[in-house]
Amino acid sequence: MKNSSLILNLVLAAAVIVIYVLHFSGKSAGEASLSNSTDVGSTSGLKIAYIKVDSLILNYDLAEELHDEFTKNQEAYTKEYTDKRSSFEKRAAAFQEKVQRGGFLTQDRAIQERDRLVGEEQEILTLDQELSTKLSEMQAANNKELIDSLMNYLEEFNKDKKYNYILNAGNVLIGDDAHNITKEVLDEMNLRYKNK
Repeated sequence: MKNSSLILNLVLAAAVIVIYVLHFSGKSAGEASLSNSTDVGSTSGLKIAYIKVDSLILNYDLAEELHDEFTKNQEAYTKEYTDKRSSFEKRAAAFQEKVQRGGFLTQDRAIQERDRLVGEEQEILTLDQELSTKLSEMQAANNKELIDSLMNYLEEFNKDKKYNYILNAGNVLIGDDAHNITKEVLDEMNLRYKNK
């Protein structure tokens, strides 16, 4: 479930990248509509490539490393929460048993113990929220790092303005495989990452 959530977030992040690239590398809306009205059907100078971003993310070494680190932290957080919750439940069950057999000398002492356990349960719920927040922040940071890495590489890759547009293949219904630059970009990004 968490893996599919991470993959979905990465794919969504890739879509944001594509929008970003299209926004900052294309003509303004006024220029585009003016160009289309005077040069209808003439796309011979337009160079478009596409990347299968989901494939790129699944095979990018940095993405794999970030995913492994995220999974390790997620498991550690889950273990920490589970251990504290389990320990609390044992103490709560012991308290309930002690109350039922009349093990407290006074009712005030039983109320104090109950209040302590309620406070401890609140701390565990707060811990759960804090750990969930940390994981969400980590996932957002990972997505940002992947987006930044891809955008930086694509800017370098297209420095010579070889392409007018580089699209996410997730939005391309029909495309010529000759314009699919996924493997080339992935190989270069992995090589660049290994050299860091």
